[in-house]
Amino acid sequence: MRIVCIGGGPAGLYLGLLMKRRHPEHSITVVERNKPYDTFGWGVVFSDAMMQAMRLADPESATEIEDAFNHWDDIELVFKGTRQRTTGHGFIGIGRKHLLNILQRRCEALGVELVFERDVESDLEFPDADLIVACDGVNSRIRARYAEQFQPDMVIRPNRFIWLGTKKAFDAFTFDFQKTEHGWFQAHIYKFDAETSTFIVETTEEAYNSHGLGDLDQQGSIAFCEKIFAETLDGAKLLTNARHLRGSAWLNFSRLICGKWSVFNGRSHVVLMGDAAHTAHFAIGSGTKLALDDAIELANQFDRHGHGGDNIGAVLEAYEDVRRVDVARIQNAARNAMEWFEVVGHRYADTLEPPQFFYSMLTRSQRISHENLRLRDRAWLEGFERWFAARSGIAVKDGERVPPPMLTPHRVRGLSLANRIMVSPMAMYSAQDGLIDDFHIAHLGARAMGGAALIFAEMTCVSPDARITPGCLGLWNDAQAAQWRRLVDLIHSLGHAKVGIQLGHAGRKGSTRLAWEGIDQPLETGNWPLISASALPYLPHSQVPRAMDRGDMDRVRDDFVAATRRAAEAGVEWLELHCAHGYLLSSFLSPLTNRRTDEYGGSHENRARFPLEVFRAVRAAWPSDRPMSVRLSCHDWTEGGNTPADAAIFAAMFKEAGADVIDCSSGQVWKEERPIYGRLFQTPFADRIRNEVGIETIAVGAISEADHANSILAAGRADLCAIARPHLADPAWTLHEAARIGITAVSWPKQYVSAKGQYETNLARAAAAAAQ
Repeated sequence: MRIVCIGGGPAGLYLGLLMKRRHPEHSITVVERNKPYDTFGWGVVFSDAMMQAMRLADPESATEIEDAFNHWDDIELVFKGTRQRTTGHGFIGIGRKHLLNILQRRCEALGVELVFERDVESDLEFPDADLIVACDGVNSRIRARYAEQFQPDMVIRPNRFIWLGTKKAFDAFTFDFQKTEHGWFQAHIYKFDAETSTFIVETTEEAYNSHGLGDLDQQGSIAFCEKIFAETLDGAKLLTNARHLRGSAWLNFSRLICGKWSVFNGRSHVVLMGDAAHTAHFAIGSGTKLALDDAIELANQFDRHGHGGDNIGAVLEAYEDVRRVDVARIQNAARNAMEWFEVVGHRYADTLEPPQFFYSMLTRSQRISHENLRLRDRAWLEGFERWFAARSGIAVKDGERVPPPMLTPHRVRGLSLANRIMVSPMAMYSAQDGLIDDFHIAHLGARAMGGAALIFAEMTCVSPDARITPGCLGLWNDAQAAQWRRLVDLIHSLGHAKVGIQLGHAGRKGSTRLAWEGIDQPLETGNWPLISASALPYLPHSQVPRAMDRGDMDRVRDDFVAATRRAAEAGVEWLELHCAHGYLLSSFLSPLTNRRTDEYGGSHENRARFPLEVFRAVRAAWPSDRPMSVRLSCHDWTEGGNTPADAAIFAAMFKEAGADVIDCSSGQVWKEERPIYGRLFQTPFADRIRNEVGIETIAVGAISEADHANSILAAGRADLCAIARPHLADPAWTLHEAARIGITAVSWPKQYVSAKGQYETNLARAAAAAAQ
């Protein structure tokens, strides 16, 4: 085949040498606009896994690259007058110029033609090529030519950064955070040869503009950065090799995703690789890795399908199928890390103490978890756990195992919780006339013995017409209150667990069938009239609710207050007001469901007016020493609906009204929603509200392991974790997860103690067998 790589970066060079090495008959040309053995940029970072892949792909170049690598294990943080360090992270760095020079020499040795100082405008300049590989960077002209086919999605991110270097060798991957009168600046610093380090300085657009950095030339920007980071530089100068850039050389990162990676131009197949196809933020240092992985996978697919022109179409299809998955995984992690740095100042640096800030930074991409940190640096993590436990009031003796964050106590108002795990409210649809029955006693009693500190029953409705289905719990009469007392007494008799109630009103989502008979589907008979913020049905064929008038509001408010008093008299210790998931109070908050033109519609203040009225009335009726939380839908996942920014506004309003905690859920407001699911997918909402609004939060959603909960709590992303479906599958989830991570100093119900040792032994045996 005749192969032309447009762009002489890592992707093009590495693909050229791999294809030539595996099939010498190929005619391969790499075209680069710069001079021979010339490049811009400083150092790049690899992982040990990337190096192993390169050893398999081309041992010759891998050996030379390894010989040039600088290896370090430590990460150091300079922050608020402290220096903290952790080890075991295994980075390797090399100068970008050195890396490209090695790949250039290897290409020449194999017979790949290298053409320099040629600026390619179009793929049509190579009509004899069977395959044109467009690896011409994030501003790819080839991709732009076929934009309709490639479907590029380019987002310019808000932060500014400048890519510098220094002739000072740092012995750790160093992060330095410095606050100025206009905001925070952070430096990402790592060594890549014996005497030189990359020094990337990043800040917000606001700080960039306030300091007038756009008006400075490169030398002015360098002088500014040298002053801010003078202590870390310790007399060393900052350097630039980007003199080709005009102005100050401060850049914005461009996040790129393409809908398709290859096209046929009528003569040649054209495929995107590296930054021309996708970008990953430098916060996790994966841009070069992605480019090299692209080259390896494309070469591997030719090995599988055959190195012939007739196979190119199948090869490119398979290449994209495989790479898209891994690229999405890396981009997700890079996005998490990038977004952390974009909001680091006001969300974390201003609010967190240095130990927790360091933990948050280490886990920012969500690729590193709590137990992964233990594998990397047990001493550091146990020191952090000791610090976290001390803040929770636990004094751990030397030599004792420190409890992980999820097993530390937590106090809200006058209520002390034994740990940070709660059983989330989950609808069972098994009541008759709103009454707790034997099923609920067995169901919730089992979970009360499972180790969680706080047990919530399902959403409990404040009136018969507030129910979602005929099977929903209620608290509108004395018989129901008596059954709640029965439940509270049972749970208190079983151990340390406390009891919570979530009061709600279904609104437009009421009068529906039991979930297993057709979720959200209207009842065939026995319907009751519905009310909502506006007269909008949930489904096209759902019952149309009546828009509430002032009389309706008075009645509903009073129903909530009456249920609150009954809950308090029954001994319930925590009350949550349900303002999420499209139910009645949520329908006021979302602009999708609130189309009112009176004082209850329009602005955030107007949309929150009635939910806040209910909240204040309930808070006044609820004992002052007992906590009260509010569940919010923090994202409607629909164009025109509430976003996390709106949720933060509402959270601040409820905080001012006296809420202690915000329970951060999302969705279920609008049926046509498009949520983005994934591990811990709702935790960012709890993180934002906790650290920007300054109120405690509950994280909920796809939290299924102790490692998840510990990572969330340790990083200060939430104060409690609500576990839903895992508690349906395993009532003793908390006890079992504690045993799985080796925590044996946790009490089991006395009736079950004989099983505890055997359970822990079996886990230890399974772990030992898996390690062999």
